[in-house]
Amino acid sequence: MLEGLDPEQREVATSLHGPVCVLAGAGTGKTRAITHRIAYGVRAGILQPSSVLAVTFTNRAAGEMRGRLRQLGAQGVQARTFHSAALRQLQYFWPKAIGGSMPRLVDRKIQLVADAAAALGTRLDRNELRDVTAEIEWSKVTQTVPGDYPYAAAKAGREAPRDPAEIAHLYAAYEDLKRDRAVIDFEDVLLLTVAILQDRHDIAEQVRAQYQHFVVDEYQDVSPLQQRLLDLWLGDRDNLCVVGDASQTIYSFTGATPDHLLDFRVRHPGATVVKLVRDYRSSPQIVRLANGLLAQARGRAADHRLELVSQRPSGPEPVHTEYTDEPAEAEGAARRIRELIDVGVPAAEIAVLFRTNSQSETYEQALADAGVPYQLRGAERFFDRPEVRKAGIALRGAARFGGNDSLLDEAVDLPSQVRAVLSGEGWTSEPPAGSGAVRERWESLAALVNLAHDLAAARPGVTLADFVAELDERANAQHAPTVQGVTLASLHAAKGLEWDVVFLVGVAEGMLPITYARTDEQIEEERRLLYVGVTRARERLHLSWALSRSPGGRPNRRPSRFLDGLRPGTTPTVGRTGAGAGAGVERGTPASAALAPRRTQRTPARCRVCGRTLTDAGEMKLMRCADCPSDMDEGLYERLREWRAVQAERSGQPDFCVFTDRTLMAIAETCPESPAELARIPGVLNRKLRSYGADVLAICAGQEPGGDDSGD
Repeated sequence: MLEGLDPEQREVATSLHGPVCVLAGAGTGKTRAITHRIAYGVRAGILQPSSVLAVTFTNRAAGEMRGRLRQLGAQGVQARTFHSAALRQLQYFWPKAIGGSMPRLVDRKIQLVADAAAALGTRLDRNELRDVTAEIEWSKVTQTVPGDYPYAAAKAGREAPRDPAEIAHLYAAYEDLKRDRAVIDFEDVLLLTVAILQDRHDIAEQVRAQYQHFVVDEYQDVSPLQQRLLDLWLGDRDNLCVVGDASQTIYSFTGATPDHLLDFRVRHPGATVVKLVRDYRSSPQIVRLANGLLAQARGRAADHRLELVSQRPSGPEPVHTEYTDEPAEAEGAARRIRELIDVGVPAAEIAVLFRTNSQSETYEQALADAGVPYQLRGAERFFDRPEVRKAGIALRGAARFGGNDSLLDEAVDLPSQVRAVLSGEGWTSEPPAGSGAVRERWESLAALVNLAHDLAAARPGVTLADFVAELDERANAQHAPTVQGVTLASLHAAKGLEWDVVFLVGVAEGMLPITYARTDEQIEEERRLLYVGVTRARERLHLSWALSRSPGGRPNRRPSRFLDGLRPGTTPTVGRTGAGAGAGVERGTPASAALAPRRTQRTPARCRVCGRTLTDAGEMKLMRCADCPSDMDEGLYERLREWRAVQAERSGQPDFCVFTDRTLMAIAETCPESPAELARIPGVLNRKLRSYGADVLAICAGQEPGGDDSGD
């Protein structure tokens, strides 16, 4: 199991106890290291497969992890996204925690946002609608309620697409509309799971009994809400392995922050830290450019940058090309791609990466004109495309009744059967000319044909029914097949992928960094975005920019400042000095480990009336047996319930997310007079004490609540 791992990867694989932080540079084999870690633990009998939960951020990455674990003999390990794992738990525990049926989950919230805007009489164009939706998503993952949005957005330096107060109203209307329609969104899945695990200790303990060991990939991308969920999964344990690279933090606009990764040793002083810097993906020339980009970086992430060391043979130097205008740039890239394909480079091993999706159209047309097949990444999800759904129905019917289908009479194996069925759906052996919808439909069907070839090669004797089952499994995991064409993708969508040849286009001021990146933090994230693009390339890298947008336009653009000192004939801008961190292992010393918070043994909870040991979560919250006499102030309890209803309406959350009935009963029974007394009541966590403490104490004292606090 450990053969073929380098010394640092081996350290990751064998460090199975206590907190472990893996700082993994681009292309350093982090997925290999963590899957071998899990498989080694399982094969050695140290880890039970069903007790391991590995979480990452995309369905594709989770699917890849599951596949690798199966190959390594570690079946039964749960590898999921945060949302998938939370949704599974929410569906299971909803009847016990809430009762009744779980609300319907909406997979796209943009229509709900549009309806909320219409209800307020607010007109939003397409771009504003998308941007307001993004602000709502950011608010929820950072646990910001509607009333707090203007302050939180200003503090985070966000460029609001509308007046912040107006967005707060839209956000509140959106939450009201969801409640009226009895639906929840993806962020609610995390929020509700967190709420249940916080307030129902019995359910939290059941989850913790199931999962004993956690692995988190892409840890630099966790949001505050995801970190809160992870903390609740862990409880008071520390069997946690996190993997990430602060230099690849490119999703801060969604609420992601590298602080959890960078502060890991602060929170876990006894942690083992392993640094992976041996780059097995890119040539030395590409790695040199990537290291040069980060050498000029500033800020906290730059303080923890990793100096990559290529393990591949030498390759060609990166090519820098200047064009007069954007159409000329696209035509130049398409011409070079055509030449590469003609000399044997597979189209699927070439990518064109750009900063914004609006840049893709020019390259789609240029590639179509050059007769180059392509696929758009980050567009509509593959299995949601109408042509793919229709193809699935046709294939399922053929699998059931193929004996009566004349189309299949001469089909002798799986690929020929799939080609025969899909020919009735519009697939042809040659792609249609030009670009647009017809070409996109053909590319979708061609991906299914190619998947059939791959499956037949991997599993001789595979049947059409097996192929349909494979499609169903992939659809559930959103694990799309590979299209045999050049990939067109934004830099954000390219994260986690790699190609032999990468064309980075539009590397000009105003695009990289983008015009609206103004603060130092925003500029540095743009630099990291370019770094991610550079490190997608294995062998060849082309960087280009245009002096004007359109033919005949003023040539007033200049190459990106990030290339200063890296492209021929330029000098570097002033940046950081000194090399980044090299490979190595850092272990928490006994001295630093002693600083870690001590895990205290929980004393058994006892009834404050009869003294019996309590085991039921509800009784523990009341601190008395259910049948022991209650001295609850009924009037106080009703006032607390009325106050809770107001808070829940303001925050757009269910009542129990403020306080459960049991917690309100406990408050009404003890009638706390100080924050310390209130904090001793089970269910009153520090976060809720900060948000609601003043109001609750005022109500207990017979006063009107004076704050305007709302929940988070």
